[in-house]
Amino acid sequence: MKNITIAIDGFSSTGKSTLAKQLAKHLGYIYVDTGAMYRAVTFFAMENGYISKDFFDKETLINSLPSIKLHFEFNTDLGFAEMFLNDINIEKEIRTIEVSSFVSKVAEVSQVRAKLVEQQQEMGKNKAIVMDGRDIGTVVFPDAELKIFMTASAETRAQRRFDELQAKGDNVSYEEVLKNVQERDYIDTHRDDSPLVIADDAIEIDNSYLSREEQFQAVLDLVDEVINS
Repeated sequence: MKNITIAIDGFSSTGKSTLAKQLAKHLGYIYVDTGAMYRAVTFFAMENGYISKDFFDKETLINSLPSIKLHFEFNTDLGFAEMFLNDINIEKEIRTIEVSSFVSKVAEVSQVRAKLVEQQQEMGKNKAIVMDGRDIGTVVFPDAELKIFMTASAETRAQRRFDELQAKGDNVSYEEVLKNVQERDYIDTHRDDSPLVIADDAIEIDNSYLSREEQFQAVLDLVDEVINS
């Protein structure tokens, strides 16, 4: 069986990471959550006072990039790899609504993207990898054998994200989450560097009305077709 690269792109809260984890586990592939990497840099910027609601010191963040060391460590109890920033586990900290509200702005910075794309390409040089994000099929792995683009209505995605945050005990409103989703969509699709677009050879999947099981089976059929071609 040949090894391939699977690139999964799409809007926020479309379940990209869930699908990617399912595929990686089923195939025995490496899974890389690129969103976690951008969230980690965002968390670093927040912790150091480089970004807030009305302020973003891009130059200081850019100058600090050499001091940002990111890596994943697999957690056998959870069944997936967690994000570490300078050897500190920040998996929980990067999943908050506060980080979500700033991550698209940080991801707009070309120097940040260049640093992370280089790391991502190194991770996938031997294939047998599933990577999800915003520019995987267009920038990171333009030659990926399988490209998936996931979408769903903003309202559906906001409800999913709201339910997820509520389950974690976060005190947020649906309206706040919906606003965040819509703002991230706009920034992601309008940034100058690597905007969120559908690759010409990507297969679009609208999962607004698909269960996780239905979605997984549909994509697994595509994977099998590519691997066995």
